[in-house]
Amino acid sequence: MYNNDEEEKEDGEDIKVILVGEPGTGKTSLISVSVGEEFKEITNSTLLSNFVSKKFNKNGKNYILNIWDTAGQEKYHAVTKIFTKNAQIVIFVYAINSKKTMEGLQTYWFKSIKDVLGEEPIFGLVGNKYDLFMFEEVKEEEAKEYAQQNDMQFELTSAKEDAEGFIKFLSQLLDEYIEKKELGTKRQTIFINKDDNRDKKKRKCCK
Repeated sequence: MYNNDEEEKEDGEDIKVILVGEPGTGKTSLISVSVGEEFKEITNSTLLSNFVSKKFNKNGKNYILNIWDTAGQEKYHAVTKIFTKNAQIVIFVYAINSKKTMEGLQTYWFKSIKDVLGEEPIFGLVGNKYDLFMFEEVKEEEAKEYAQQNDMQFELTSAKEDAEGFIKFLSQLLDEYIEKKELGTKRQTIFINKDDNRDKKKRKCCK
C-alpha cells in the first residue's frame, strides 16, 4: 500500500500509533504524506489495517513510530478494535467539511478506543482537510473544546497542502509520550499550529 523508505529495521524504541475515524476523513492520505508520498486526490478505502514506520530523533535517541491506518467502515469495527490493542498514541481524525465525521468520533470512536485501551495512550485530535475551509461544517472552537474536555492534543491540518504540519503534530505527540513515560503524567497543553497558512488563505480569498 505504501512505499516506505524505512523498510529496513532500524535501532530505536518502537511506538505503536493508530489513526481512527470515519471513512473519508483522509487517514490514509495523512499517513502517506507523512512518509514522503505524493498526495492523491482519490484513494481507495482502507480494508482492515496497514502501517508505515516514521523515525524521529529526540535528544540523541531514535524512536520509530509504527503508524497504523485503520478501516473506518462499520463492518470492520470489530477488526479495527483488535488492531488498536497496545497502541501508545491514538489519533482521532475528522474532516472539517463533514459534521458526520466529528459526530462519529463523539458517539463511537472515542468511547470504543477507551474501552479497549483505557487512559494509558496519548490522545490526539486532528481536523483534516482545512484546505476545504470554505465548506467547513465543524467549527475549530467546537473541536478544540472537545479536545480539551477529553485531554487530547489538537491540530488542524491538510494532507493535501500541509504534510509538514501533520509530521510536526506527530513529533509533538511523541514529545508528550516521552514526557509521560519519564514523569508518569500527561501534559495538559493543547498544541495549536501557529503557522496559520489557512488564515492567510481566508484573507486572500475574501478580499
